[in-house]
This record gives sequence, structure tokens and C-alpha cells, in this order.
Amino acid sequence: MKKCVILVAMMFSGILVAQEINPELEAVGNKVKATYYYENGNVQQEGFFKDGKLDGVWVSYDVKGNKVAVGEYTNGLKTGKWVFFNDKNLCEVAYENSKISSVKNLQKNAIANRN
Repeated sequence: MKKCVILVAMMFSGILVAQEINPELEAVGNKVKATYYYENGNVQQEGFFKDGKLDGVWVSYDVKGNKVAVGEYTNGLKTGKWVFFNDKNLCEVAYENSKISSVKNLQKNAIANRN
């Protein structure tokens, strides 16, 4: 579990940091969809803003385009169950008001069956 928490911290410590490539912004209903890119052109992360705050599902990818995290924000706060992917394991982290309430290590095939 300690490895999972460290993985979570590393993956999202750099979320939405200043980037050389400007994000792509698109109005979708009452939200703005933002897509951030790596220098190689691959998507780094994508998700939504509402009233200037993170809101809705956000997905992060590594530089090769592999999904590394999926989670949800509500009014700028991490909420619900987030899933973090890497080569060796999957972690499910439950958030309440941006605070971790639980952490579970999962098998990769358990997630594949959920989607």
C-alpha cells in the first residue's frame, strides 16, 4: 500500500504545472474541456473545468500515451474512486474532499472487467 500512495503522490504532484505547449480548450455545455500535451504531441492529461475549477473526470497519460490515472473532481476537490495504473500494479484510491479515505491494490484484470 505504501508503494501505491507514493505512486499517487508522484503522478499528481505535477498536475497542471506550467507547460511549454499551450493546452487545447473547448467549450462543452457549461464546462471547458482542457487537453494538455507533451512536447512529442501525445496527450498528457484531459479533463474539465467549471467556473474556473477542476470538475468532472480527468485522465492522465504517460509520454508514450498509456493511461496512468483516472479520477474525478467536484468543484475543485478530488472525489470518489481514482485508479492509478503502472506496469506492475493498479491502485484504487478513494477521496473525500481531496483527502484520501482508503487505498486498495488491485489486479489489472479486475479493472478491465469494470470498464
